[in-house]
Amino acid sequence: MMAYKYQNEPPKYNKLYLDKKNAKFSGVCAGIADYTGLDIGILRILTILLFFMGAAPFLIVAYVIMAWILEPKPGDLFESKEEDEFWRDVRIKPKTTIRDVRHKFREIERRLRSAEAHVTSKEYSLKREIDDLKNK
Repeated sequence: MMAYKYQNEPPKYNKLYLDKKNAKFSGVCAGIADYTGLDIGILRILTILLFFMGAAPFLIVAYVIMAWILEPKPGDLFESKEEDEFWRDVRIKPKTTIRDVRHKFREIERRLRSAEAHVTSKEYSLKREIDDLKNK
């Protein structure tokens, strides 16, 4: 368990964290890759290329500052891999996630209406009465 800055405040799902689990040095690139949904290998290669193309001073300063400021990602932030993937999709493509959630609710509502229609139908009532007579 990790001690949070503010004990009463739960961890945030949409926050940039250091990813110590997939880290090579301090987890900055892994955290950025997790937050943005980019492939971690591509992000590391891009960082190395920028380093050798003259952005070394800026990258070093930015990397050290981020490693110092960002909190490590709590190990118990998500209960399952599916929840982790859901929140990653929320960060990366929120409109698609909202569309998927709406679709799931519509499907649930359709199934509930179908079940309600079946339960309130005359056939269901008649079958229930016949079953009650059989059980007596």
